[in-house]
Amino acid sequence: MDKYQYKVNGIDYDVEIEDVDGSIAKVKVNGKSFEVELKEPVKAKPKVSKVTPVAPAAAAAATSTPAPVQAKATANPGSGTKVSAPLPGTITEIKVAVGQAVKAGDTVVILEAMKMQNNIEAENSGTVTSILVNKGDTVMEGTALLTIG
Repeated sequence: MDKYQYKVNGIDYDVEIEDVDGSIAKVKVNGKSFEVELKEPVKAKPKVSKVTPVAPAAAAAATSTPAPVQAKATANPGSGTKVSAPLPGTITEIKVAVGQAVKAGDTVVILEAMKMQNNIEAENSGTVTSILVNKGDTVMEGTALLTIG
């Protein structure tokens, strides 16, 4: 059993990989069990005599976890007020672009949760300074979606 600790969007995750059988991995994330389908089946690990350190970001990318996806920011994510996901779901549409002016109440992102399309609105007026997610990303409640400066 392999154990890992990750921090994603400021949230700590304890991940235990219990078993991998072909393309199905049985994992526990913060004590909750999941079956994760891998894109490619895992091949038997060859015996390695030399160990090469892996950067934490590369290790997180190599391990399948049900953690939310965080895209690279298109601008400094700290520049402005963050618009956060009010509930977990999948991003189905991003209705703004970096540099676009928005008014309070404008729909900026559409989030699908429990088969419902939810309009995520700007809480304040300003200019979009960064978009932190991509269409198709799965996000958790509280995940920063974009910033408005």
